[in-house]
Amino acid sequence: MKKKVLIAIILIIVIIIGVIGYMVFSDMMQENKLKTELSELQQLVNTENIDMDAVNSRLDRIVTNGDYAVVEDAFKSYLRDNFDNSIQIAEILNDEKITTLLTVENYENDGKDFTESKNYITTTITALEDCKNKYTEFFTEDKAMSYINDKGLDSYYTDLYKNELMGDMDLASQDTTVQDSIDEVISILNTSEEVLNLLSKNQDAWEIEGENIVFNSENLSNEYDELINSL
Repeated sequence: MKKKVLIAIILIIVIIIGVIGYMVFSDMMQENKLKTELSELQQLVNTENIDMDAVNSRLDRIVTNGDYAVVEDAFKSYLRDNFDNSIQIAEILNDEKITTLLTVENYENDGKDFTESKNYITTTITALEDCKNKYTEFFTEDKAMSYINDKGLDSYYTDLYKNELMGDMDLASQDTTVQDSIDEVISILNTSEEVLNLLSKNQDAWEIEGENIVFNSENLSNEYDELINSL
């Protein structure tokens, strides 16, 4: 009888060890799968010519399960939101309308009140400032961790998320090229608005002749030229 009990105990211990071993092995496999997926995704995002289809395909799938899937989803949600904001910035900065505001064609089409152009400038500046604030915020630890902190995960998984997302990245010394580009375009838009305001306030002092704007006031002409030359 004692022998049977001993054998049963040994079997239970073996089963427990086997289950624990399987769980540990399974966790290792899931973690490796997660790290591989996130590493490959970051490589796609950091290439010079980004393959949008490949990036979106990765962002839309979850290859892990359990708590690792929560980490993966949080990581990809952060990247997706950051990426979408960056795309919006690029679209605004590359909008050809910005470069046509101070053309004779626009003077003819939208003058002499320039209502449409001024509304466009106001809307675009607001959008750029919002995108700039979001872009800067994305590179703060608080923003990055907000995607995982409310998931109720063990600290091991939140630390895993933090290490995989930020790694050795120095959040305090991010490249300011994007912010500088936004500021430059906002400055151009503000100056463009000054020009349009000048023209709309002095509607009787200028006309379009062929491909040129002609003023009947030297002071107004000089003020106009000074603003244009400041761009």
